[in-house]
Amino acid sequence: MLNYIWLSMIILAVVVGGINGKIENVTKSAIDSAANAVVIAIGLIGIMALWLGIVKIAEDSGLMRIVARAIAPIMRRLFPDVPDGHPAMGSMTMNIAATMLGLSNAATPLGLKAMEDLEKLNKNPGIATNAMCTFLAVNTAGFQLIPATMIGIMSSSGSKDPTAIIGTTLAAGLVAVVAGVTAAKLLQKLPLFSVERADRKGESS
Repeated sequence: MLNYIWLSMIILAVVVGGINGKIENVTKSAIDSAANAVVIAIGLIGIMALWLGIVKIAEDSGLMRIVARAIAPIMRRLFPDVPDGHPAMGSMTMNIAATMLGLSNAATPLGLKAMEDLEKLNKNPGIATNAMCTFLAVNTAGFQLIPATMIGIMSSSGSKDPTAIIGTTLAAGLVAVVAGVTAAKLLQKLPLFSVERADRKGESS
């Protein structure tokens, strides 16, 4: 679907540029943007290498496990349907801890593993459980203590104070988590999204 959206935007830009007689400007902007992307990517390599090295040290030293233990009480409240000690709880906790520390490469497989473990608790395979929806909301919010990637991009783009976004990013991430969890918890109580309704709909079809 995303490929179709990008293709539509490209075609629309070319068509509008041709109609307005500015097709040369469209071509020039595309080339300049491609060149800027390379410059930003190269500048980002050093910053990301440094940050990922620091984070790897923190991971090996047990910092991620400390963060996981710190958020464990909150996790039990967010996911009351998941039994304590179940592998799903451990996978979700480690995924969120990795995301908070900026370990996106480590967070992705942990997130997939968490969904696999949650599916084992699912009494209606093929239908997302409340825990799955809540976890997806938290995961999508992407709350990070230090937004290393964005700091790196801003630094590569010539920002004089790239770390100035840390406070606002924390606030935005917190709001996103609260909004996502609130929506998931409220919607799961509506009959429209109940498993029984989904089962009846499947039987009627």
